[in-house]
Amino acid sequence: MGLKKLEDMLDRVAVIGAGPGGLVASKFLKGQGFSPTLFEAHSSVGGQWDNTNPMSGVWPLMRTNTARMVTRFSDLDHGDGIAIFPRNTEIADYLRSYAAKFGLDENTQTGTRLQRLDRNPNGWTLRLEANGQVREEIYPRVVIATGAYNRPAIPAVPGLDTFSGDAKAIHAFHYKNPEAYRGKRVLIAGGNISSLEIASDLAMLGAASVSTAMRRQRYVMPKLIAGTPVESYGFTRAGAIYQETASSEDWAAATKAFVLQYGGNPAWYGAPEPDADIRVAGTTGSQNFLNLVAENRVSCFPWITGIEGRNVAFDDGRTAEFDGIVFGTGYDLNLPFLSDELRETLEVDRKGITLAERTFHPQTPGLAFMGLFGQIGPYLPVLELQARFLAYSWGGAIPAMDQTALESACETSRNSRGKDAYQHLQCLNFGRLAGADPEGRVDPELAQILADNAVTAISFRLVGPEALPDAEAQIRNDARRFGRKHIGGQ
Repeated sequence: MGLKKLEDMLDRVAVIGAGPGGLVASKFLKGQGFSPTLFEAHSSVGGQWDNTNPMSGVWPLMRTNTARMVTRFSDLDHGDGIAIFPRNTEIADYLRSYAAKFGLDENTQTGTRLQRLDRNPNGWTLRLEANGQVREEIYPRVVIATGAYNRPAIPAVPGLDTFSGDAKAIHAFHYKNPEAYRGKRVLIAGGNISSLEIASDLAMLGAASVSTAMRRQRYVMPKLIAGTPVESYGFTRAGAIYQETASSEDWAAATKAFVLQYGGNPAWYGAPEPDADIRVAGTTGSQNFLNLVAENRVSCFPWITGIEGRNVAFDDGRTAEFDGIVFGTGYDLNLPFLSDELRETLEVDRKGITLAERTFHPQTPGLAFMGLFGQIGPYLPVLELQARFLAYSWGGAIPAMDQTALESACETSRNSRGKDAYQHLQCLNFGRLAGADPEGRVDPELAQILADNAVTAISFRLVGPEALPDAEAQIRNDARRFGRKHIGGQ
């Protein structure tokens, strides 16, 4: 084999999954001289954002719960006609445009599912299935970007198998059509964002009654505060730096004060009183949920103790009849294609995987993972920065982590298993790892703008590898359009 042919082979990367993580990883791998091939089981790119994809939990009427300036990559903005909170179909279109802009379509094999991944002396063996045919291919490098939200988890509930409501009991992943619940009595079990958004939808779209059941009442933040996206208040660079350095107690006190000021105590609206310690209660978001509780259009129950037919019993002794139940109770990690040896090495279980900086493992060189973590806040900026860290590490734009650093980071991963990360903290971490953090590298005026506003993907294109000449102009424009408004000189 000639030297050029060998170099071409070494540049090949298999990227599994053509959702946001796989697309942005491929874009930055191309920028580092690699030749990525995307393998996508569905017939088109977009991942979760393509609501026709069987692996998508998006419902057709869903809009984003994150604002447009943090629901984009840095190399492509949304069009002028896109609302602050775009439709899911508009995000799917955006991802297809991103793939087309950077030539990723040319190297995407749709309708191709990874059945198994094994080690190989020359890298990794992929067993792929397409059109009923199975083949094996060998790649020196592989990126797994199959998503963290496609294996629904429903907790054990006594009597769930006896539920006889005609609208059935489903997971939120399978919620697709509010019309199926028109005139029905519906119970939403769970307190995350999707649960509250579905409850809000049904309460406003014709359900006879809507109730929720939660193990604990979380504090709830609206998506907009006086017309400004909540990310411009709660997911700022200054907020991330404070959270990195503050004690747990100080951070909890400051966060609770912030939430009470801008979102209020759920009990003030008629929902249950959350735990006084916000670290125990947790937080979530919804623009309309608490207002609907205040209007008695959503009723609140504690967790379910049992089900018999249509009758549901709750922790506080109350019972009620329902025609349908929707469980918004999270997801399990879904990596069925990993060999048993890889599962053991990576310590894979239902809720986590051991990885250094959520990306690499010291015992699996040439294998990387994208986006397989729970997170509070918008994903696309984090995915882009993780993709840059990955691509720059493999491409040599930054020094790769050595064995000691990888092992230490894996220990951190073990200790934080099951804990959701905050978006703005994740961005700072990956931005620093990728050599793209602007801290101390821009003038004081721009530094203050960065500190005061939401952490976005574009805010990490000012310096470092692949800096963009118009990054500052975009940042200033975002600050004017989506930042906090100063009224009356305040």
